[in-house]
Amino acid sequence: MNPGSIEDIILKFSHRGMDALRPYLPADFCKEAAEEILSWERGNVLLTTGFYVAGHAETDGPAGTVVLAKALQTLGFRPHILTDENCSHYFEPEGLDTIYMSYEEGDGFCRSLLERLQPAGLISVERCGVNVQGDYVNMHGESIRSHTAQIDRLFDAAYGNIPTVGVGDGGNEIGMGNLADVIGRELSLVPCRTKVDRLVIATVSNWGAYGIAAYLEILSGLAVFPPVEEVKEYLQRTVLLGSVDGMSQQNVCRVDGFSLAESEEVYAALQRTVTSCTAPSGTPG
Repeated sequence: MNPGSIEDIILKFSHRGMDALRPYLPADFCKEAAEEILSWERGNVLLTTGFYVAGHAETDGPAGTVVLAKALQTLGFRPHILTDENCSHYFEPEGLDTIYMSYEEGDGFCRSLLERLQPAGLISVERCGVNVQGDYVNMHGESIRSHTAQIDRLFDAAYGNIPTVGVGDGGNEIGMGNLADVIGRELSLVPCRTKVDRLVIATVSNWGAYGIAAYLEILSGLAVFPPVEEVKEYLQRTVLLGSVDGMSQQNVCRVDGFSLAESEEVYAALQRTVTSCTAPSGTPG
């Protein structure tokens, strides 16, 4: 299987218009994000996630972030998770350094963090950013400003100086500023205004992060794409911590309305692509 199909896989079941944005990105947009990450100096990398929904973080975002963080560790980076209290205790049990930003903190916190860590790059997976009207909103158009730390300001401060990658699936996430005009025109949404160097779109942001991890294994030759059971177990643990499905706003093990079986179908397709592209010459993939 051609690795270019990873972009097709992560946009499978598209139901919120992300496929309409694809013509405005490079054909291999996910591969380009992975290549960007592999080009970074091996040092600190800040990853952010955590999208507030109905009193908790939604199920989309943390799982993909953990997959990427662990892949980065294998590749020689030092990942740090930046989030807010909605994702309390989501990452420490995975052995990942976690930094919390309060709702009141802003530019000063972001500048201090960048100065302290001197990150080689920033990655956002399903993290709400301020929109062109100056508000933070969920997929239902409801303001979540009072429950969202201004982590997007970190990306504004870094843009043009520190490389950035953003993964999103709805138009309101960090990185969607790259296509703000298109989103407003094609999807009739008020888009996030925060830009990144490499934007990855997907039907579900977790799937976009998994796609990057798949490419990282294909391109590096290192085993960084975890077994589906490991990812499934982590997702189930986040539900026990209170995570909710972003579509139904219920504390169930679904992601953006998709069942575990549907997510596993996408993950299995990515795994087949990785296996096919990394199999020794002459070995069936």
